[in-house]
Amino acid sequence: MFDKTLDCTRSPRVRELCSQITIAFIVIATLALALPSANGQAAGNIVAQWNNAALQGVRDSKLGPPMVARALAIVHTCIYDAWSAYDSRAIGTQLGGTLRRPRAERTDANKTKAISFAAYRALVDVMPGDQATVYDPLMASLGFDPKVVSNDVTQPDGIGNTACAAVLNFRHHDGSNQLGDLHPGAYTDYTGYTSVNPPSTVPVIPATVQHMNRWQPLQYIDATGTFRTQTFVAPFWGSVTPFALTSGRQFRTLIGRYGPFKEGSAAFIQQAHELIRLAANLNDQQKMIAEYWANGPHTELPPGHWNLFAQFVSIRDKHTMDDDAKMFFALTNAIFDAGIACWDAKRQFDSVRPVTAIPVLFNGKTIRSWGGPGKGTVSMDGSQWLPYQPSTFPTPPFAEYTSGHSTFSAAGAAILRRWTNSDRFGGSVTFAPGSSAIEPGITPAAPVTLRWATFTAAADEAGISRRFGGIHFKNADLVGRFTGRLIGEQAWRKAQTYFSGGSGHSGSN
Repeated sequence: MFDKTLDCTRSPRVRELCSQITIAFIVIATLALALPSANGQAAGNIVAQWNNAALQGVRDSKLGPPMVARALAIVHTCIYDAWSAYDSRAIGTQLGGTLRRPRAERTDANKTKAISFAAYRALVDVMPGDQATVYDPLMASLGFDPKVVSNDVTQPDGIGNTACAAVLNFRHHDGSNQLGDLHPGAYTDYTGYTSVNPPSTVPVIPATVQHMNRWQPLQYIDATGTFRTQTFVAPFWGSVTPFALTSGRQFRTLIGRYGPFKEGSAAFIQQAHELIRLAANLNDQQKMIAEYWANGPHTELPPGHWNLFAQFVSIRDKHTMDDDAKMFFALTNAIFDAGIACWDAKRQFDSVRPVTAIPVLFNGKTIRSWGGPGKGTVSMDGSQWLPYQPSTFPTPPFAEYTSGHSTFSAAGAAILRRWTNSDRFGGSVTFAPGSSAIEPGITPAAPVTLRWATFTAAADEAGISRRFGGIHFKNADLVGRFTGRLIGEQAWRKAQTYFSGGSGHSGSN
């Protein structure tokens, strides 16, 4: 549990300071949740240490959520494949059991070295920006020199290098366009997506919306003072080769059966009314739920959030490095697949966000809703409706249906339930008065603690947080949760085939 004691209501200077540090505080609160130990200090085996390095790489990068999910899956697949060489049954995703070492070599020291070289090579490839500041220092602290590159598969560094090279070779050609080989620029769109609606500033100008059912890019000034015009992040991501799914479109028909609702239908109007009512009646706990799970730019994002929860489980349950090599492998690949299926739906349905739909639907009509930071619930023309989000990041840059938070989180919760044979979680986080990023010095009026008795409860709260924040309609949340659970179960079954060395795989992930 984390508690922040700075009283942000004391003075204008303190309120200003709170405003500046709140985003960092939310990240620290998350880390504190994930890294408890008996003596109160952060702890973790070598897999957890490299997971921390990967999460720092995520925070310092500018990758979008599905790319973050892929990067974390690559890192932990490289770790797992290197580790599997020192297990009696497990096989790697690319090289099978060909790297397996004799029983006498299956020591913690050899595993540590193989895992470290594999993780290092993966991180330098997928998130290179932190090489000098995070990855190199970690290698040095472990006594390893990454400048010495060995491919001798009788030695642990050669095992790590070789196992990771095979994973990277496969993933460099998985449809993600990481290397810019499908279109110039890393992760750039190669499918020709263009928005049918022109961009608009926020609140959205109703006259700019030409197609009510379709996504509209937003224009705003970000936290650096830069004027931004959104482009759809990774509209091609449904074409990326998944881990366990048959393809990114595996659940497309199922997802389409339940939405998105279309303009002119009673359900379309009803979902908008529901969000307006939620925004009008937000209490402090709901506001902090919206903020805690928001994970905007420069945090670990929703995929990494579940890596933090996994570290909580690792320390709580006293995991070995063997445990964590397998758990994080299954977790990150399930979340990776969740992103692929979710983004396939986002591109397929190209659905409108509440930030666009509500101002158009209620233009010229008086509504009561959240009026902006510190204003509470006010009467307004519906065209002025805003989501409960920072003005510097009003809504993410991609279509609405389905919810990424819901899909990622449900898949992550499914894996942790399976791994622990229990839904019991026990995590919590506490926010001090005035610690809101959106309403600094005002919200919450008293300390707020979020508690999750179960993994399912945490995933469900992640999903509904996007409705509290005005980011998603109800169906995008609920359908995302449903498909995320299915994806998590499918990924778990696939992971078991690697753990047991059994059939059910083709030598690639």
